[in-house]
Amino acid sequence: MTLEEKRAWIRLVVAVAAYGGYVAVVLTQAGGRPLAEAPYGAALLGSVGAAIIAAIVIEIVVNALDRQASLMKDERDREIGRLGDHVGQSFVVIGGVAAMLMAIAEWEHFWIANVVYLCFVLSAVLGNVTKVIVYRRSLP
Repeated sequence: MTLEEKRAWIRLVVAVAAYGGYVAVVLTQAGGRPLAEAPYGAALLGSVGAAIIAAIVIEIVVNALDRQASLMKDERDREIGRLGDHVGQSFVVIGGVAAMLMAIAEWEHFWIANVVYLCFVLSAVLGNVTKVIVYRRSLP
């Protein structure tokens, strides 16, 4: 398994875990109230920050444990990275358009923030799943 494939796996798992943790915290804090009234800001920022830090730390540990892995990217790694990024970007656009439409419709901030966060997570998941699949098979 190449270093870039390991990074894709790490980022995939971290994105799913961080979002799952965020959803659990928000649902717990809602405590029977409507979700839009639940405090979500600190949980959202905390889960994003924790995901970034976790991905960096895990990548450092994996790199330290696997001294044989090359830090160099070849052309295949660059192409797979580019493909995964292009595939994942669709959800960033969807999230931006959805947030804009929700703001125009004057939806509550809770829903706008959560749609944007969900689309960022879906972008990371879809992009990294694409990378893993292409690493396991071949470039189209």
